[in-house]
Amino acid sequence: MTRPKFNRILLKLSGEVLMGKGQFGIDPATTGRVAGEIKKAKEEGYQLCVVVGGGNIFRGIAGAAQGIDRASADYMGMLATVMNALAMQNALEQIGVDTRVQSAIPMASVCEPYIRRRAMRHMEKGRVVIFAAGTGSPYFTTDTTAALRAAEMNCDALFKGTSVDGVYNADPKKVEGATRYESLSFDRVLADNLRVMDASAVALCRDNDIPIVVFNIRDEGNLTQVLAGDGTATIVQNEE
Repeated sequence: MTRPKFNRILLKLSGEVLMGKGQFGIDPATTGRVAGEIKKAKEEGYQLCVVVGGGNIFRGIAGAAQGIDRASADYMGMLATVMNALAMQNALEQIGVDTRVQSAIPMASVCEPYIRRRAMRHMEKGRVVIFAAGTGSPYFTTDTTAALRAAEMNCDALFKGTSVDGVYNADPKKVEGATRYESLSFDRVLADNLRVMDASAVALCRDNDIPIVVFNIRDEGNLTQVLAGDGTATIVQNEE
């Protein structure tokens, strides 16, 4: 099945992608490979912005489960996403891709504050904009941030790069023979609790008619294939 092609894309990267085969932290080789794929997509004419998670360094909800105040834990997780954003910026600029990091929590010494119109202008000039620090508020995930920024940037689609090649009816890492979907409706995802992204992110994309494309970012070259409408992925969109 051939999926539609899109022009302006928000790429959501989980923090776990950046740690490569490690158990935590940032793997420079993996980060460099992902940066190379983003560069190739840019060269093929796509406009990209990026939201990166922080789970490879600190996950707020896990910290809260260990007794840290939830709001404080979430702020710690937001700071982890800034570290990842700077790592991705460094990897991109080492291969000649012009980037800007914008943080929802102002920290002028290391990056720009998030300003929507400035971010739009950066994208129009061909720069890759990396959004850090989530929404700037606790209790929201980076999935919700990705949906929010995709809507604000007038993106055609949200591409979620994960460690699996789409959406399944059960966890394929735990359930042998789990079935992968080629396409799904937003309502089906929410009704069946398929955990593509958290429910608020899915609802935000549904209400703004922004398709979600879930694919495996760990497979080298997969990003450009999926952007072109080929490769293995699942598209979540409104029913016609």
